[in-house]
Amino acid sequence: MLKRILIGGASLLIVFGALAWFNKTAIILFIASNSGQRDVAPYQSVVWDHGPATSQPANADRPPNIIFIVADDLGINDISTFGGGVAGGRLPTPNIDRLAARGAIFQQAYSGTGTCAPSRAMLMTGRYPTRTGFEFTPTPDGMGRVISMVGNDMDTGLPPIEWNQQADEGGVPFEAQGLPGEEVTVAELLKDAGYHTIHIGKWHLGRSEESRPTAQGFDESLLMASGLYLPEDDPDVVNAKLDFDPIDKFLWARMQYAASYNNGDWFEPGGYLTDYWTDEASKVIEANRDRPFFLYLAHWGVHTPLQATREDYEAVGDIQPERLRVYAAMIRALDRSVGRIMDKLEEEGLSDNTVIVFTSDNGGAGYIGLPEVNAPYRGWKITLFEGGIRVPMFVSWPGKIPAGTQIDTPVAHVDLMPTLASIAGEALPEGLVVDGEDLLPVSMGQGGVSRLDNAIFWSSGYYRVVRAGDWKLQVNGRQQKAWLFNLAEDPTEQTNLAETEPGKVAELQALIDAHWANARPPLYPYTVESPIMIDKTAAETFEAGDEYVYWPN
Repeated sequence: MLKRILIGGASLLIVFGALAWFNKTAIILFIASNSGQRDVAPYQSVVWDHGPATSQPANADRPPNIIFIVADDLGINDISTFGGGVAGGRLPTPNIDRLAARGAIFQQAYSGTGTCAPSRAMLMTGRYPTRTGFEFTPTPDGMGRVISMVGNDMDTGLPPIEWNQQADEGGVPFEAQGLPGEEVTVAELLKDAGYHTIHIGKWHLGRSEESRPTAQGFDESLLMASGLYLPEDDPDVVNAKLDFDPIDKFLWARMQYAASYNNGDWFEPGGYLTDYWTDEASKVIEANRDRPFFLYLAHWGVHTPLQATREDYEAVGDIQPERLRVYAAMIRALDRSVGRIMDKLEEEGLSDNTVIVFTSDNGGAGYIGLPEVNAPYRGWKITLFEGGIRVPMFVSWPGKIPAGTQIDTPVAHVDLMPTLASIAGEALPEGLVVDGEDLLPVSMGQGGVSRLDNAIFWSSGYYRVVRAGDWKLQVNGRQQKAWLFNLAEDPTEQTNLAETEPGKVAELQALIDAHWANARPPLYPYTVESPIMIDKTAAETFEAGDEYVYWPN
């Protein structure tokens, strides 16, 4: 009898073990979905601080208000300003186009890097990761393990995702990963200049006492505490899940529908996130109409998870595939937000004395499986090809920056901090090395910006890139591979000249070496190394001969 029990028990263990093996992705995601969840209170109204009630005209002699709108993962081809638009132009972006047309359009604008958080650090500080150490995007504890296990369980044909277990399990905890307190942000500068400073939306620069928005110069902060646009089962939401993307699987498993005001408890937002942030931004404009204010409106749209309101989904029409239709609906909401902000300024009589800056944190993501988001450029978010770092950048200041201004000079996110300080009439702190350049003179037609002797640099660990003049060199240390392009003749990076132009490679490599010679080490190590296809989306299968880069984060 005992023998039969032992045999039966062993058989059950084998069966359950086999079931667990074949369903290991589901088990991993189930564990992820049941860890790290927090209590979320019902919706609560935010009571914004009001400026002084005064009869002084809104556009009296005072510094201009500044509104800084940052989209998330917006592809250069997602907006019709550059002749593109979602689904082959079926969805124009008239409000974003309207904003762009009334000021300066930077035709060669670059993000700080190919992922969100380091770009946002450069937007805030005007400094490269070599000075701040903020080189990698903070990731929740355990995310590297889940992404690598789920991703490697998929039949992609790609080399494996490598998990840095020691960094993920024994490194700096997620809550402690953030922008160091000694860094000086644009919010701190503008606050010193007399501005009331407000942050709404995404932050991703840390939640510790030294790195959260209210520690980095913002008087008020309405934080995206987690990343669902609406609850997954909300009757007004249309969801599009991406079975081919391990990041998407992790987000659906872990994210909640939550906001937080000034570091308080989490509560449910008051609607679809893009619209909710805009509703609150409109209240901020009204509350501060009688004093200079700086509003940093950091949208989550159009980052995954792909979720749209049913109204927007119906409005964009029968676009296929389904994920493109949901994505188009999300773009529609983002465009509506820009229009509502502009209209609110008009309503309050503030339009002529308000600067609006619009950009995206990086290029469109290949992991959403939509091949046209960055057209005509190669590459995606999580690469440093042009598709990963070319972004829209507009600056509108009625009466100061001529409408229809077109600027071809290469510029980057590091330039925006000193530019906004200049707009406010605030000098940069003495002794602070700022890598960016003031773009206000070139925007107003009063002078140019030369990048011939002041190259632009990008990096993520051993993947390092420089653009000097029209030449761009990418070097991936893990792969021992270099890509050299002459962007004047080959703006979409089709022809790698690394082997035929060794002198130019050596010249640009010397710039890279000099830039990193005395670099500050990263604040925390990367937890995964991911192979990213350059010319295919994550919905496609890697084949021999396809180019890819390894990206550490």
